[in-house]
This record gives sequence, C-alpha cells and structure tokens, in this order.
Amino acid sequence: MRFPVLPAIFIGCILLGGCRSSGPEDALDLAPSKETTSALTPVTPPASIGNSAAQISARAAAVPSQPMPQSAPEPAPHELAWAGSAAPHAQALDVQQSQVGMPMPSARPVAMMMPQDPSPSASAKGPRIYNQRFRDAKPINFGKITPRHHPVHGVDVSRWQADIDWPTLRTQGANFAFIKATDGGDHLDPMFRTNWRKTKEAGIKRGAYHFFYWCRVASEQAAWFIRNVPKDPDALPPVIDVEYNHLSDCKRRLSPEKIREKMQVFMDILEKHYGKRPIIYTAPDFYADNLRGAFPHHPFWLRAVAQHPSQVYPERRWLFWQYSGSGLSQGVDGKIDLNVFYGSEADWHRWSSGRG
Repeated sequence: MRFPVLPAIFIGCILLGGCRSSGPEDALDLAPSKETTSALTPVTPPASIGNSAAQISARAAAVPSQPMPQSAPEPAPHELAWAGSAAPHAQALDVQQSQVGMPMPSARPVAMMMPQDPSPSASAKGPRIYNQRFRDAKPINFGKITPRHHPVHGVDVSRWQADIDWPTLRTQGANFAFIKATDGGDHLDPMFRTNWRKTKEAGIKRGAYHFFYWCRVASEQAAWFIRNVPKDPDALPPVIDVEYNHLSDCKRRLSPEKIREKMQVFMDILEKHYGKRPIIYTAPDFYADNLRGAFPHHPFWLRAVAQHPSQVYPERRWLFWQYSGSGLSQGVDGKIDLNVFYGSEADWHRWSSGRG
C-alpha cells in the first residue's frame, strides 16, 4: 500500500460482489528482474458477513457520541504501510482478453475465506481482544458508522515502521497484523522475518502480503512469495496487494481482463500451496478501473481513508477495512496503517482460527 473514529439508528448494508504465466511452482530458481520497487521513497468477502440494521444499530448504541472532525477528500491510494503521495492516473492498454486461471468455485472450498453470518449467541473464544487505543494524525469524520463500531482492530506494516515493540502495540489494539513480505519477483522486505517472528511471539495473529508487480510473470511472483513466506497453519491467509504505483519502473497499464488473469494465476498458486484463499487488498481508483464486480469468491481488504467503504465501494462487501494511513500508537515510531475486521469478536475467533 503506499506510504509508511453516532446515533443508534442507521441501516447499513455493504454488498459483497463479491501475463503470461509459467507453471505454478516450477519457477523457484528465478533470474534477477529489472524491478526497482525496493528503492522507492517511503510515503505512507464470498461467504456473507451480517450487515443487518439491528447489528449496526447495536454497535452504534454501544459507542459514546463524540465531536468529529470534518471529512476530507479521498487521498490517493498508497502501498501498504507507506505514508502519503499522489497517485498516477489510470491508463488502459488495449490487450487481448484471455482465459482467467482456474475456474472459480461456487462453494466455500477452503477454510478462512469469510466468517459465517454473525450470531448474537455466538460463543467462539480465542486470544484476548484488546480495545483499540490508537490515535490519528489526520482524523476523519466517517459518519454514523465509524471504525470504533468494529471491535477487532489491527495494523499493517513494512520496513518503514522500523523496529516495533509488538507486545506494546498489541495492548494498544493491534489484534492482527499484515506484514509486507515481498514485491515483484526478487524483493524481500528487510523487516519481514523479524516482524513475522515477533508478532507470533507477542500473540498477534499475522499474515503476509505481496505487492504485485505488473511487469513480471505472475507465477514467478507466486514462487518468490512461497520461497520467503513460511507455510504456518496459524497464519492468516496471504494477501495480494494490487494498485497503481507511479514510483515503480513498471509503467505498463494492462487491460482489466489481463490484470484479472494475472491475479487469478497468482492467487491460484498461493491457495494451492497455503490451503487458504488469498485476500485481495486494493484502493479506490484501481478497484474502479479493474475489479468492480470481479472475484466474488475472494475476501476483500479495502482502503477507504476519507469515507466509509459503503460510499467508496457501494456494491462490494468487505472483510477488512484500512481506514487510516496516519495512525499513531505506543510501540511504534511515526505513522502506521490502521484497519478493522468486519464482524464481532466471536466472528473473528471463528474465522481467524479457520472455523468460520
């Protein structure tokens, strides 16, 4: 992602709409690419989740009213765990449409895709959920439903957060963490292994994400991710981060069909290897150009830091919402990306343990 919070009456419904490649895992010995993303300057679901009015109202009633700052225009998307710069304008090349990878399943074939509909009597239990105590350098008025209505908060990080005190960050509300692992076919985030180990030691549920590089073969990128990210049954599903990146040396603007084809190849390989359906992270402009209505059987993690996701992605239901790229917290120096999980604590325990 680029650069390293209520009256009780509200009816919200967030709808879920959800190049070429070589063999899945035969590209482990990779030749160097021309990718230069490691040199960039730092800048900062298909099962359903209940979105009933009763649930939304109950959550709203449970959160004290407080003055809210004025809303701001949606800033440009950013690579996860970076902090702030302008994004490029989308440009589409006329590329021949090709067949998308493996057929999309119509059922829930893999654990940890999406939680079941929340139930008031749900009793699933797991590790302690810490209430969020984050601050925001640029607080936003999201309207009647804010991030504080969601009980399970977390963060996403990369090298730009440097050394993190994970036990402290957990007590501040980091109940989960998505960690930058790889981008392209030959770059490994230098803090990945440290963050991967320390989050587990701190008792934080963690997953790894890959920043997709549009000038590299999808299967090579999948092989690079698999080489560097351990197959841990306790980890969250892997994430593919797809967005525009004007700082990259890759200036290609593929057709939506070609983009989806490359994504499908990458995700099929990861799902086969890790046994968990990948999560798709994206930002507003890239989503509007390429992903509207696509991948209905994959969970989505959506960036919306100036408006509620229901306003930015009106037809898409989501599993995770990145609501800030300017979070502040004990345990980390500087700014950090803040996120929420859609669902109750019980939903989280069921889903994150693979039972949902």
